Amino acid sequence: MIQVLGVHGKSMLTRFIDFPHELYKDDPNYVPELFVSQAALLSPRKNPFFLHAEAALYLAEKDGKTVGRIAAVFNRNHNRFTGRQDGFFGFFDCIDDAGVAGALFDAARDFLEKCGAKAVIGPVNPSTNDPCGVLIEGFDRPPVVMMTYNARYYDPLLRGLGLEKWTDLLAYEIRREELSSRVLALREPLLGRLASKGITIRAVRMNDFKAEAERIKKVYNSAWDKNLGFVPMTDAEFDRLARELKQIVKPEMCLVAEKEGEVVAWLLGIPDLNQVLIRIKRGRLFPTGLFKLLTGIRNITTVRVMTLGVLEPFRKLGIESALYMTLIKNLEGTKIDTAECSWLLEDNKAITSAVEKLNARPYKRYRLYTKKI
Repeated sequence: MIQVLGVHGKSMLTRFIDFPHELYKDDPNYVPELFVSQAALLSPRKNPFFLHAEAALYLAEKDGKTVGRIAAVFNRNHNRFTGRQDGFFGFFDCIDDAGVAGALFDAARDFLEKCGAKAVIGPVNPSTNDPCGVLIEGFDRPPVVMMTYNARYYDPLLRGLGLEKWTDLLAYEIRREELSSRVLALREPLLGRLASKGITIRAVRMNDFKAEAERIKKVYNSAWDKNLGFVPMTDAEFDRLARELKQIVKPEMCLVAEKEGEVVAWLLGIPDLNQVLIRIKRGRLFPTGLFKLLTGIRNITTVRVMTLGVLEPFRKLGIESALYMTLIKNLEGTKIDTAECSWLLEDNKAITSAVEKLNARPYKRYRLYTKKI
């Protein structure tokens, strides 16, 4: 018998966060999320996302054993910004059982219907500014930091529930030995051309991080405003993200393009902490996880380029390529030999063409689904 339970209290929240550890305990590519980070992400008290959103968390049990989880999320800012009445599902993990998946989805749908949603989109954890999507291609390697991972059966399981493709998200890989030397040779001429237009590229100033974050925030909330699924972050949400990223950001991986002192574009790369987290059991920092994290971070060999945005008046000038080339130049002589650019909307040709010119290749594909309620 399948039973779906609402998550209430610390004990059930711990079960909700820990369920993937049991589900993927024999999968060598699974990377556990840090427990403290997941608890904070799901906390209405700690995450300002919940100032404009409601969520309901559910666990599924079968024969007394936890077999699945799901979150239903109603994001009022999304609906105000888009003019739609959408609800979202996220944090979806489930055994390969259509009955369990259906019971979880029904619980999420019922919550969202009561909120007034006319359609459901997902998975998002808990928004499109967070990890999202179902992996449908590229199961041979672990995910990089802040990207999702799941078993192969998720796609047919969700399609069996009547969910259809909403959009696909791509992850591109660039390896140092495969970089196009011909294109990289164009970096200096390109920077010179941009400089003639008053545009320069520099690293973020860590000693002025708060002010830098304010400058970048304007670009973040403007550069993607026409992208499918994008919703601007509130000041509180962006400030929270900036505080978290400051702990791992390295200035050579965070670049801005400026004109007359105003930021017109930015690129954010972060070290792939998943290369360390994969060895931290059940995402616990204690008793040994913190030591592994502090000692392992210096040996990371991959950077994830997680954000690249250019204000609309400055597109098609080559700023995207210049930012990528500058990042590559900055990482010469380091242990970093691979970059993942993710995620990119499949139809965002301006960005996908920029990375493809560097010999990057799409190697993972994630899917967002939708269904009318």
